[in-house]
Amino acid sequence: MDYLSQPFGFKVRKALRYTLLYGPSRTYIKVLGQRHMRRRFDRWPARRPVGPGQVVAIIGCGNYAYTTIAYYLTKRAGRVIGACMDRNLERAASLGQRYQVPLYTTDAGEVLSAEGIRLVYVASNHASHAEYAIQALQHGKHVYIEKPHVVSEEQLVRLLQAIDASPGRVFLGFNRPGSRFGRAIRAHLDRETGPGVYNWFVAGHAIEPNHWYFKPEEGGRVLGNLCHWTDFILQLVPADAYPIRITPTAARLRDTDIAVAYTFGEDTIAVISFSAKGHTFEGVRERFSAHKGNCLITMDDYRHMTIEVGPVKRRWWNWYRDHGHRDNILGAWASVAASAPYDREARRRYVANTAWLFLKTREALESGKEVLVHPFEDRP
Repeated sequence: MDYLSQPFGFKVRKALRYTLLYGPSRTYIKVLGQRHMRRRFDRWPARRPVGPGQVVAIIGCGNYAYTTIAYYLTKRAGRVIGACMDRNLERAASLGQRYQVPLYTTDAGEVLSAEGIRLVYVASNHASHAEYAIQALQHGKHVYIEKPHVVSEEQLVRLLQAIDASPGRVFLGFNRPGSRFGRAIRAHLDRETGPGVYNWFVAGHAIEPNHWYFKPEEGGRVLGNLCHWTDFILQLVPADAYPIRITPTAARLRDTDIAVAYTFGEDTIAVISFSAKGHTFEGVRERFSAHKGNCLITMDDYRHMTIEVGPVKRRWWNWYRDHGHRDNILGAWASVAASAPYDREARRRYVANTAWLFLKTREALESGKEVLVHPFEDRP
């Protein structure tokens, strides 16, 4: 939805509601993000050399990079962004001006060759995520790849080859498991034994049929949206819980109104239901339910959660909605800045298997048939 073209009363109500959901600072930057996407320059801002300590670059300067990646990095780590790139120069200039980024450009090579850049955040269109990430790794950079990190098996193979050949660390933009609620969910379920039963209900925005998400090369909404919850579910089961049987149910639009069931090798069952029917005024809405051993969990929109373990019942609240964006984005920065321990083999398996699950989910939905998934490295 184009919020800037809505009636004044709608915009006021939206801003007030978002202030309650996200706080005044986040709401303000979200409002600026709407204007950022339409920004035009009569005179370009000056470009400057990358300064000492400005070791971060951003590729893709759309709304998410402007309102989330650059926002949290600048707020928490200071002026660490030294370069930004977008195919639309006005968006690169707008982000650069807002966050005092000295180098803005339409040339990814200029960003990757800039002296001092160590960590690259990739937040461009979906089909280009892996391509830019591979280039960054080939330049010896660390890379944070927004979801989805690949849109095809061929891209996944090449990304893994680049990971094997590079000293760079790789981080993925799946933020929800690292949120406060996500960490609590995983910790409580990990203490229980046996299989679990998990259910996600997600109400997303309806988007226009000509939206770039629906271009064949971009992967559709399964790769653009549903991958958040396939990733979370994969992180709730043991690493050896293969094979995974995917059973799809879809309406006429096979990546918009869907339900997908997953049966894991150790008998865990998970279901994701994704609905997109009109405008959701408070953004994407999510409800999660889980039952494993003696633990029962219900979670609503990362604001409220109840966890029961036997006779103990605890209610959790977040003052503001927390999907984990801040911790995930800053976690990559902290890992690189502090040279924190990094398990390359475990990270490589994760990069491969979470991609393989969402790629196979798309295959199941497009074919309308069950698909059996083994670990990526064990594929025929």
